[in-house]
Amino acid sequence: MKDPVDVLIIGAGASGAAVAWSLAETKMHILCLEQGGWMNPAEYPSTGRDWEAKFYGEWSSSPNVRGRPEDYPVNDDNSPIKVVNYNAVGGSTVMYTAHWPRLHPSDFKVKTLDGVADDWPIDYDALTPFFEENDRMMGTSGLSGDPLSPLTHPPMPQQPLGLSGAIIGKAMNKLGWHWWPSDTTVATMDYEGRARCINLGHCTPACAQGAKSSTDITYWPHAIRAGVELRTHCRVREITTDENGMASGVVYYDKDGVEQFQPAHVVIIACNGVGTPRLLLNSASSRFPNGLANSSGLVGKNLMFHPYAQIYGYVKEPTDSNRAPPTCLWSKQWYDTDLSRGFVRGYGVQFVRGAGPVFEAVVSEQKGILPWGEDHHRIFRKLNGHRLGFSAICEDLPEEHNQVTLDPVLKDDHGIPAPKIDYTISENSRKMMEHALARGREVLETAGATDICINSPIPWGGWHLLGTARMGTDPERSVVNEWGRTHDVKNLFIVDGSIFVTSGGVNPTSTIQALALYIADQMKQRLANLFD
Repeated sequence: MKDPVDVLIIGAGASGAAVAWSLAETKMHILCLEQGGWMNPAEYPSTGRDWEAKFYGEWSSSPNVRGRPEDYPVNDDNSPIKVVNYNAVGGSTVMYTAHWPRLHPSDFKVKTLDGVADDWPIDYDALTPFFEENDRMMGTSGLSGDPLSPLTHPPMPQQPLGLSGAIIGKAMNKLGWHWWPSDTTVATMDYEGRARCINLGHCTPACAQGAKSSTDITYWPHAIRAGVELRTHCRVREITTDENGMASGVVYYDKDGVEQFQPAHVVIIACNGVGTPRLLLNSASSRFPNGLANSSGLVGKNLMFHPYAQIYGYVKEPTDSNRAPPTCLWSKQWYDTDLSRGFVRGYGVQFVRGAGPVFEAVVSEQKGILPWGEDHHRIFRKLNGHRLGFSAICEDLPEEHNQVTLDPVLKDDHGIPAPKIDYTISENSRKMMEHALARGREVLETAGATDICINSPIPWGGWHLLGTARMGTDPERSVVNEWGRTHDVKNLFIVDGSIFVTSGGVNPTSTIQALALYIADQMKQRLANLFD
């Protein structure tokens, strides 16, 4: 039998990498198991001219479309929003757009402020030093001082506004609405061994330049040099427990498909808001018949996606298309509650520069604005390189009927039950989306856009997987405590987006990583009584 490790981390993505790096200074034996492998940037789509075509196949953001051996299937038939993720060292940071807002202080107190959902057991101030540390490690670019966002101190200057940003900024100014250059994790200068962005292509299907910070090129090299062991192509089936109800290790399948057992003194889950409840539910036993750490019955419940309301149109002036990172500006004009709008809470906005020619052709034909026949090329030239987009990231409130369960039929290649998603968009979110689309139309029309089209919700928009193992002080109303330890199993921790209590109206990755660093710090402070 393998020797037990001090700390076993499941998942090498955004949160797993951050917690591994932070705990490495303890000199404990830390092992991370990742079901994917190391990625080779020389094989990324942006190394070739056919990168857009690859985004519809092996580089799709959907595991159900990609179907790589490292993926697991997801039954999301009962959801208007489909799950997207990526399994590899670096996880979904390999594929994200590098947009980098933080949750706002108000997001941690929505019950107090607005009488809905629940307050977090921690506040924004508790995470501030970890946000700052994470920004340095990931390497952010941005402009400090946004009056409607938390104060940040990016180590690199912001992305250029470009052609698209200037058009959007002028339109927002005419309307008197807030906008600001986005913080991103795309390098605008050489930084910590990473080369600056040279606009190889859209940021989402991986960055061959290494300008976009994914944790395989930021946290992991530091963690491995500090002694952390990273074992790839290891698919964890279940977490085991001993006679005292403590986590004792994991059963996993190695790269050859052979079942293995790895004992551990402490287990940390970093598998995202779908993968984490799947693993906990599949770790049921006689002591934990409803799934591990699930005495509250809330494992898998309260799934939050962020419904995206997208509206876009076409201007006469040329836009940036894919000659720059896709998001250049944000707006927090409608972020916090204003009951006169007809809903509670709010949404953030990210403005999109444009789209590449293949994407433009496919989508415009689907929307019916690009005809076949003698007018095809003339209209395509009018559309291609002239798109502007407005995407509202609408806050999802936690609702228990939105959930992840185990599918009774669908399984992965190792026979592990696939996650099943049941999700509906609430009436509050629908009103928010309608409001956002109306504001987006005003912005686009002010910018002179025509041929306006809507995607609401974005169907392949389940990037943000939150809330399914929520944090709280009451064991009957939460899965983990205020420092990430599960209430039921004292040596089992969760550090990914599943512990979110509410979702906010922004992309969550920076907050997920700040939480992981915060939890690691709490663990280091409490090492002497970790199991009390």
